[in-house]
Amino acid sequence: MKIRWTHEALLRLFEIEDFISQDSPDRARKFVDQIVEHTKSLSDNPLSGRTVPEISSPDLKELIFRKYRIVYRMNKNNLDILTVFDGHRLLCMDEIDS
Repeated sequence: MKIRWTHEALLRLFEIEDFISQDSPDRARKFVDQIVEHTKSLSDNPLSGRTVPEISSPDLKELIFRKYRIVYRMNKNNLDILTVFDGHRLLCMDEIDS
């Protein structure tokens, strides 16, 4: 299954990197690379994520990486990463590309 990152998800990655880079640009790049690397497991195992609890939609799933939530949707041949955000927040539907 091919993994695709939506515009929204890429923006969130850039925001995470920008925030962490205030303390350490090198650590920020490594951390974002780790997030991307963590999602690669979904290409072989797309059902490994859990249903997003506050949405309860069977087509939306999430993968947890450290304190971040990575929300994705499976399509026929693709898996679309919709957003990445801090795990203490709830997902708002207007934050994801439909």
